[in-house]
Amino acid sequence: MRTIIVDDEKLSRSVLKLLLEKHCPAVNIVAVCADGISALEAIEKYQPDLLFLDVEMPGLNGFEVLQACRDASFSVIVTTSYDHYALEAIRHNALDYLLKPIVREDLVDAVDKAMMRQRQKEDKTDALMEFLHQHLYPGERLALPCPEGLRMLLVKDILYCVAEGESTCIHLVNGAEPASVCRSLKEVESLLKNKGFFRVHHSYLVNLNYMDRYIKGDGGDIIMTDGSCIPVSRQRKQEFMDRIEKL
Repeated sequence: MRTIIVDDEKLSRSVLKLLLEKHCPAVNIVAVCADGISALEAIEKYQPDLLFLDVEMPGLNGFEVLQACRDASFSVIVTTSYDHYALEAIRHNALDYLLKPIVREDLVDAVDKAMMRQRQKEDKTDALMEFLHQHLYPGERLALPCPEGLRMLLVKDILYCVAEGESTCIHLVNGAEPASVCRSLKEVESLLKNKGFFRVHHSYLVNLNYMDRYIKGDGGDIIMTDGSCIPVSRQRKQEFMDRIEKL
C-alpha cells in the first residue's frame, strides 16, 4: 500500500516510519511530510492508499488537510497525543485513531484494517472491469484501473506496453498521452492474449500490427511505426521470429 506519513514532530515521524518498516511489510512509504501543505502536494503526486495523519500542525492542521481532499479514496489513520480529537476523526471518516506513543500491536491492527478495506475496493474494481470486458466492450476495449479510477482503452490504439514495477505504462498510437495503469505487465499481457501482442522482453509487450521493422542483433530491436526502439531479449528471440513468420 502506498503510504504517506504526516507529522510535524521529527521524532514521531522517525518512530512511526521505523515501526511500519519493521512490522508492516505491506506498507510502502512513498513520502514523509512535516506539514499540511507538503502533505497535500505529496497526496497529489503519489495518490496514496493510506495516510497517517497528525492533528496539531502549524499552518494546515490534520483535519484541514482532509477537508482539502474530500474526494480522495485513501484510508486515514489519525495519530495524535490527545484523545479529545476522536469524535472529529470519526466525522472525517478516519479508519482508526492511534494515541502517541504508538503501540506496535495497535499499529499492526490499524494497518490490517486498511489492507482489508483496500482489498474490498480492488474486488469491486475487478468485478466492474470484468462486467465491462464481457458485456459492454467485448474484444474491443480494456477497462484498467489507474490512480484516478478506470481508464478505457481501445485495443487497436495500443502501440506497446512497458513494465513500471507493479504498474504498466501503455503507449498509444497517434501521439496520445501514455496511460499509467495499476496492473502488472503480466496481467495486461493476459488481457491482450491472442490480440496481436507479443512479450518480446520481460519489460515490453508490443502490438505486432505496429511493428515497422526488425534490426538483427544479440536479441535484436524492433522499430515501431512511431519510431520507438523496443529491445528483444535473447531468450525470446527465437519465439519472436517464429511468431512474425506467421503474420
